[in-house]
Amino acid sequence: MAIMGRNRPAVWLTVSALTSGICLAPLPASGQAAVDPATLTGLRLAQHHFYSGRYEAAAEAVASLTASEASALAAFELRTSALHFQIKRLIGDAPNKSKAFKQCADCAGLLAAFMKDVTAGKALAKARLKSEPQNESALFYLGKLDLNYVWLQLSTLGQRTGWGEYWNARRSMDAVLKANPKSVRARVARAWIDYIVDTRVPFGVQWMLGGGDKKRALRTVTEAAAADGDLFDRAEAGFAHWEMLVREKRLKEAADVAKRLLAEFPENQELQRFVSKAGGLS
Repeated sequence: MAIMGRNRPAVWLTVSALTSGICLAPLPASGQAAVDPATLTGLRLAQHHFYSGRYEAAAEAVASLTASEASALAAFELRTSALHFQIKRLIGDAPNKSKAFKQCADCAGLLAAFMKDVTAGKALAKARLKSEPQNESALFYLGKLDLNYVWLQLSTLGQRTGWGEYWNARRSMDAVLKANPKSVRARVARAWIDYIVDTRVPFGVQWMLGGGDKKRALRTVTEAAAADGDLFDRAEAGFAHWEMLVREKRLKEAADVAKRLLAEFPENQELQRFVSKAGGLS
């Protein structure tokens, strides 16, 4: 949905700020034993590829799972994230994103695959919610797929679209958290919205995006990373914790978190570079 209304320029700038620079490749919380990739299959293996920065391998590994009734929504969400990060890596930091996209030989195909999977995933989530209005998983993935679309369009491609999807995603996450306040992934997604609105959006127009709170966001991801539950759910929170610390320039704390995360995903080059700059693992 295109951004509409009298305040469209201001809305576009604030939503663009909301999505710019967010890195969502989650990594494990502290204290986790290293995972042997050889023991992983299916969605878990695809997650490990993704969190290690192997986005193409992640997208390929999870593609067949989108046809599985049991794992289709999770597969669509992970695959769209992996396709997004492939495009993001190919475009890089080019100031003219539209030009960079047009010059990218593989980007059009990746975007087509992304849009196909976002559409299919959202349709599946809506169908499940029609028959099961309280289905927490379907509600979460509907919101997360909307966020994946917003982040790709506004941040990576620089396109002025995504206002409706932003609000739909925000409402979805709030509904999940109302039903289940302990949902780790919904807490992390909502924390990112809180953090970016508070830190990247001009104060006078934060109300247009529903407001934000960076202190609450940091507290949320710290608690979520330490919560009991699925390894990769906690991992997502752990990575969010690391990146927010970097943004806050709390580099010593961020380095400590990054060292623990790198022990779990040693092939993640972003973490490698950060730890190297921070003085290594010792």
